[in-house]
Amino acid sequence: MDKNQLTLGEFIIENQKDFKYSSGELSKLINSIRLAAKIVNHQVNKAGLVDILGDIGETNIQGEDQQKLDLYANDVFKSALINREIVCGIASEEEEDFITIEGRQNTHENKYVVLIDPLDGSSNIDVNVSVGTIFSIYRRITPSGKPVQKEDFLQQGKEQVAAGYIIYGTSTMFVYTTGHGVNGFTLNPALGTFYLSHPAMRFPKKGTILSINEGNYTRFPQGVKEYIKFCQAEEEDRPYTFRYIGSLVSDFHRNMIKGGIYLYPSSSKAPHGKLRLLYESNPMAFIAEQAGGSATDGYNRIMEIEPKKLHERVSFFCGNTEMVEKAEEFMRGFQ
Repeated sequence: MDKNQLTLGEFIIENQKDFKYSSGELSKLINSIRLAAKIVNHQVNKAGLVDILGDIGETNIQGEDQQKLDLYANDVFKSALINREIVCGIASEEEEDFITIEGRQNTHENKYVVLIDPLDGSSNIDVNVSVGTIFSIYRRITPSGKPVQKEDFLQQGKEQVAAGYIIYGTSTMFVYTTGHGVNGFTLNPALGTFYLSHPAMRFPKKGTILSINEGNYTRFPQGVKEYIKFCQAEEEDRPYTFRYIGSLVSDFHRNMIKGGIYLYPSSSKAPHGKLRLLYESNPMAFIAEQAGGSATDGYNRIMEIEPKKLHERVSFFCGNTEMVEKAEEFMRGFQ
């Protein structure tokens, strides 16, 4: 490893000047997420050796079976954020409502709220497939000094000040943006340190990968069916390669590096889509746009959707801009 390679901590300090509101809190906030990610990574890597696999026999607010690691990751990230007293509120995919932080100091004076999907794709843990964490950070919009309100969390994605994900795979990576490009950091497990390994990440101009669950084909809108047929056609640059892991972080990460599009459209089974706008779609859309890609619901830019509730679901088309625009063309043609 290059001895001059930047660590995540050093990178945050060097680039703090780029933050729109540079007063130190955002740097501490990202550092607390980094710490929690290392703890979760350690537990994920012990899966199969300790009693952390499988579900707990309960469902979350989404109506989905809760995995043991879902709850573990949720507790770890909550504790890391609460104990450092640097946020005024947290919303988690695993919690029914947002959490107001009550600390030793007046945490109501803090500027930021965090929305998080603690362990995306957790059902894949049992079969040793990569999973991830997704986070999104906003400045509160209600008056400082008072408890946060729901409107602090129900902001359009374009108001995000930072977003990122951690992928727990063959190597563990921390990928994030503060609106000045996307950078990826790989964990050196021997040292417990993240090093800058993927600076200035960008989607390739041309994409050749389609990530979609074709098992739902008969339930998809006609526009999606026609786009799939387009991707399968024998042409000079097609058919595309179909790759679907079933873990948003993993599929997105591969497509950003190799060039592709991820689709989770609405269906007759999920008429409003399945992915959560606030915990999954908005942060990934922010990262995609900062990496030269695009993200829409098939018709509208994801980050301009006005959220109505904490666990709102949307259709999600995200990846290489040229591919996303072509998919939108088919959606409009069969609207």
